[in-house]
Amino acid sequence: MKIQYLGTGAAEGIPAMFCNCAFCKEAKEKGAFRSRTQILIDGELSVDFPPDAYYHSLQSGADFSAIRYVLVTHAHQDHFFANDFILRGYKFAAEMKEQELSVFGSEEVCEVFCESTRREMRPEVGGHIHLYVLSAFEEARFGDWRVYPLKAKHSSREPLLFLLEKGGKRILHLHDTGILPEEDYEYLARIGGAPVDLVTLDCTFLYGRADGNARHMGLYEDMQTVRRLEEIGLSDGHTKKVITHFSHNAQPTEEKLRRAEEEFGVIAAYDGMTLTI
Repeated sequence: MKIQYLGTGAAEGIPAMFCNCAFCKEAKEKGAFRSRTQILIDGELSVDFPPDAYYHSLQSGADFSAIRYVLVTHAHQDHFFANDFILRGYKFAAEMKEQELSVFGSEEVCEVFCESTRREMRPEVGGHIHLYVLSAFEEARFGDWRVYPLKAKHSSREPLLFLLEKGGKRILHLHDTGILPEEDYEYLARIGGAPVDLVTLDCTFLYGRADGNARHMGLYEDMQTVRRLEEIGLSDGHTKKVITHFSHNAQPTEEKLRRAEEEFGVIAAYDGMTLTI
């Protein structure tokens, strides 16, 4: 299974568009950019579809017409920029690899899709895009995939996290979220199964501490999450642990990220990073 981290920044990106802090100025000077988060798996499943998706298609060389499924964690614009889907066909796209596209998310995600595309969506394009509502703790199956949605601790209506399975490989996608609700662990324990091959962790705060009401996590909360996953048998020494979704406020310098990798045994994602499991 091929996992491409196309974007690894938080909502504002790095450097942040309107920011003139020292860190953002230096990032701009060095070309140390982080676009809004998107992960592409096996070239066919995208987790989230941000405003930077067009840029990601250019930078990665991935054929976005081959994407068959889009899983949306929540409807915030940095994770779901539905406007671009009006371009998926008609005179805007020829010789696409996949004619049909399935978009999965909460009711709010489906509402945002309809609101965002209402004015410009052509029937010959929209007729090939299919919306499906997902709910936490209700398994979904499509193609070769099984998806187990979890509850995220975030501000959108029913934001979701995902346990993904395909061909005997398992991935946990855990962002955007604060500390996971206890019912997530109870649900994962009931599902059981082998330890996941990879877990992607929200690390918005990096070395900053998150309070109990936070909508995101940092390294310390990530490690708390990993320990809980180990307790229920879903993480072990073979599980790859990737941190991503960095905010400019955490100042994720190369030095800090290398330190985090050594101290916590994680992989710090960067735009364009590819892993195989």
